[in-house]
Amino acid sequence: MSWFTAAVLGLVQGLTEFLPISSSAHLRIVAALAGWSDPGAAFTAVTQLGTETAVLIYFRKDISAIATTWIRSLRNTGLRSDPHARLGWFIILGTLPIGLLGLALQDPIETAFRDLRILAVTLIVFGLILGLADRVASNRIPLDQLRSKDAIAMGFAQALALIPGVSRSGGTISAGLLLGYRREDAARFSFLLAGPAVLASGALELTKIGSATAPPWGPTILATVIAFVVGYLIIAWFLHYISHHNFTVFVVYRIALGAAILALVGTGVMHPGS
Repeated sequence: MSWFTAAVLGLVQGLTEFLPISSSAHLRIVAALAGWSDPGAAFTAVTQLGTETAVLIYFRKDISAIATTWIRSLRNTGLRSDPHARLGWFIILGTLPIGLLGLALQDPIETAFRDLRILAVTLIVFGLILGLADRVASNRIPLDQLRSKDAIAMGFAQALALIPGVSRSGGTISAGLLLGYRREDAARFSFLLAGPAVLASGALELTKIGSATAPPWGPTILATVIAFVVGYLIIAWFLHYISHHNFTVFVVYRIALGAAILALVGTGVMHPGS
């Protein structure tokens, strides 16, 4: 992987990680359209450490309050009803599905799931699900009223993002909307919920960088830094955008992109494999 390729893919990762359009799908698509080899699951996971660092900094006050209150609540039973302590438990509960499925499906995640045809179909199908969720959403429940069963449901929705094209934020937000949560609160929980899974996945895949099956360290670090800077800016923009607009533009984009990829693969312009 060249430095230019890494810079482009880092920019793509930063632009798409927090939008409900699937960053892993876009890394795969951009590489295929440019004639580059598939950057792979390891590169994707490591560059997500950059965007997750943006989350840690942007939500540092929230994360600090959640972590400290949760730890104190382990001894102080009076704090266990505190919204921050409860949110800490809900993040743990919501992380279990993706942790278990990620280990069980590690091989297809790195191979079969990266087929462009699967990616295109998931872009379309989950775009339609996001559109439906946005249309029927009541947008009435705030995050401080989150329930354990809803956290687990959103955790399973996040786990679907192991398939490129689903979108971690898109899946979690769709579930949150269908459960009645406010649009911006569903997005906020999506960002917080992603933390443990992204950090664990990135740390696991770090060992593969520089090997024969993954890009070298230098370009990967460059891509990760670019993803961090761009991702930080996108978080602020996205949260402001969805507080005033619905998800229609993202739904249309997903369907159009998925259809275009299917057409390009079907006509032989793009090869579905790496």
